Amino acid sequence: MATINIDLTPEEYHVPEQRRKALMRKAGLSADAAGTARIVHRTLDCRKRNIVYHCVVEVGPADSSATPSGGNSPLPITPTKQVIIVGAGPAGLFAALRALELGIKPVIVERGKPVEQRKYDIAALTREKRVNPDSNWCFGEGGAGTYSDGKLYTRSTKRGDVQAVLRTFVAHGADPDILLDTHAHIGTDRLSGIIADIRRTIVAHGGEYHFNSRVTDLLVEAGRVQGVIVESGTSAPSTLTADAVILATGHSARDIYHLFRRHGWLLEAKPFALGVRVEHPQELINEIQYHGRGYSQYLPPAAYSLTTQAGGHGVFSFCMCPGGVIVPAATADRQQVVNGMSNSRRNSPYANSGIAVTVGLDDLPPAARPDADPFALLDFQMQVEQQMFHAGGDAVNAPAQRLVDFLQRRPSSRLNKSGYMGDVVSAPLHELLPPFVVDSLTQGFRDFDRKMHGFITADATLLAVESRTSSPVRIPRDKTTLQHPQLSGLYPCGEGAGYAGGIVSSALDGIRCLDAFHDSLL
Repeated sequence: MATINIDLTPEEYHVPEQRRKALMRKAGLSADAAGTARIVHRTLDCRKRNIVYHCVVEVGPADSSATPSGGNSPLPITPTKQVIIVGAGPAGLFAALRALELGIKPVIVERGKPVEQRKYDIAALTREKRVNPDSNWCFGEGGAGTYSDGKLYTRSTKRGDVQAVLRTFVAHGADPDILLDTHAHIGTDRLSGIIADIRRTIVAHGGEYHFNSRVTDLLVEAGRVQGVIVESGTSAPSTLTADAVILATGHSARDIYHLFRRHGWLLEAKPFALGVRVEHPQELINEIQYHGRGYSQYLPPAAYSLTTQAGGHGVFSFCMCPGGVIVPAATADRQQVVNGMSNSRRNSPYANSGIAVTVGLDDLPPAARPDADPFALLDFQMQVEQQMFHAGGDAVNAPAQRLVDFLQRRPSSRLNKSGYMGDVVSAPLHELLPPFVVDSLTQGFRDFDRKMHGFITADATLLAVESRTSSPVRIPRDKTTLQHPQLSGLYPCGEGAGYAGGIVSSALDGIRCLDAFHDSLL
């Protein structure tokens, strides 16, 4: 088996017969050769006018093109060993799958609903502006990742086997093409079915689920976590016990942080990022990225990734959604939060991306950051979200402003059409956002326009506020055992604990925590 690099034009790549001929020719194989040339990785390069797919191609025997299978086969459950996993997002689900592989019973406790039922609460939020604090765009089976586009790109390649995570998604219904892409993407419309299929795998091999079950406390004896206390609807609190607890609650489960503060358990303030969603016509982004019109037949809706420095702050694009929509992502009353998502076809007429500014303790006024207060940045995050709720008319409406008006520090007398799943309200974001965020965004947008000429346009709209890029609180853990320093048997995990930043990195962290628990049993 040999590996070679081959460039294909978009037409050569997407027309099957042309792709076969181009691969064979460029691999040096005749049309009637017994061998095959199989693409194992692809990257779309649109930096120059001649756009190409950079392909890594395996050349070998004709029977070498089988798609890799999923993870290891689950082992029989050992009845005396089980782990409670709090949260059914990517970290929790992949911890559960890894537990099954190692013969440990996973007991998943999820505050929200199964993914099939969760959609009704999301519909109520978008249409009736009612927030269910336990079932929304962030909470419920699959976590926030289920409704945030399904992007599978990560830089966390040293944390574990990224391809094994992708193969697991494929084994549960994802398009095998995600195994090839540098920036793999599933799509919100397909993720729901995949998450449900993962649940069926977990249950079929001995795992256990508790939906509509909010963890309100930990059972601790002599410094070791023995289980959790759970409230479910109007029922009396119940107790679940296990050999360990993996805490994978996601970046918006603020009640868990308050639980830790109530007990005096260690927490840390963690820098995060805050900004806006910027929305452009997708056709404009295509034109900029593809150097003119006429490429749409063989190219996907164009994406972008931008970063710069402004006034000592990082400014960067986050969760860019080609052909996507913007959604209301609040998790409680009197909050206004936005996020972006795309379906698998990415066929919305709009492109949107979070544009976020890094926020640290030094950015807060001295009175707002008392020494060692782990809640200082969380309080700041909450204050901005509440202010945006008020700016939206004390409702789940998105305060919005045209980009050109924001840069000119003037209110928008009219707004562009938007893909926001709700109502938008004209608001002076240049006055409402913290001044250092406004200044950093201003410089950032101008830098981005130099990199993508046409980015600043009257057709672009800012919607607020993009504030859930990551958790502003970290639950500390030992670097070796991955357990909380004060609570043995507790494994803080994923985005909510401050150790991941997306679907794949969360999945890898869930696997790491389960492996650490398994190692403690040896």
